[in-house]
Amino acid sequence: MMQTRKNEMIEFHEGWNGIQKILVILAHPDDPEFFCGGTLARWAKAGHEIVYYLLTRGDKGSNDPLTDPEKLAQLREKEQKSAAKVIGVKEVNFSNHPDGFLIPDVSLRKEIVRIIRKERPDILVSSDPLNYFPSGNNRLNHPDHRAAGLAVMDGYFPAAGNPLFFPELMAEGLLPHSVKEVWFSIPSEADTIIDITDTWPTKLKALHEHASQIGDPNEFDVRMMSRRTLDSTDDQPRFEERFRRIVF
Repeated sequence: MMQTRKNEMIEFHEGWNGIQKILVILAHPDDPEFFCGGTLARWAKAGHEIVYYLLTRGDKGSNDPLTDPEKLAQLREKEQKSAAKVIGVKEVNFSNHPDGFLIPDVSLRKEIVRIIRKERPDILVSSDPLNYFPSGNNRLNHPDHRAAGLAVMDGYFPAAGNPLFFPELMAEGLLPHSVKEVWFSIPSEADTIIDITDTWPTKLKALHEHASQIGDPNEFDVRMMSRRTLDSTDDQPRFEERFRRIVF
């Protein structure tokens, strides 16, 4: 864990040897950038290979009753691809589960197993299924965020690495696979803190690509500035992203 001292940060090292393949499985377009965009930019800058899978296309991401959900989904796919390009992501994939109705059932678990066995990552990233109340007193966590995290957790263990689960996938040539680590973003309890001050501009630039979601970009930047750490200032802000990290 990166720990804070007076005006000093201990530099964090993941401890990885060589280039890692990092698989990010989250619920919506814009989740990767909001939840862990600074860390993903850090990893991309270091040369690691990052692949996204978004389980929905974000077709409910508007409060306008006249919105066409399919057109919105198409727009959000485009925005997500642009944002991922800013981060340095190799590939972006979308499932077509309805936004807001993601259920971590056996069918979704099998889909997660399929993705993991196909991509064969070293590092797996998702969202914490235990986080009902994100930081702040006026927010609830979206059920899709929790469902995605639970499906990834249950899909990875014990099924992804066990040949007796979903033998039909074995018949397709999708052999069992185990990852080195799982990182759960927006955790209820963090054990790993990454200083993302250096990659904050990249995170913010990527988030600006999600124009349908952020509203006025200047007002958005002001809101995002409020996410700086308590030990920093507006003139010298510092930003962090938090995770629950499981090393196998």
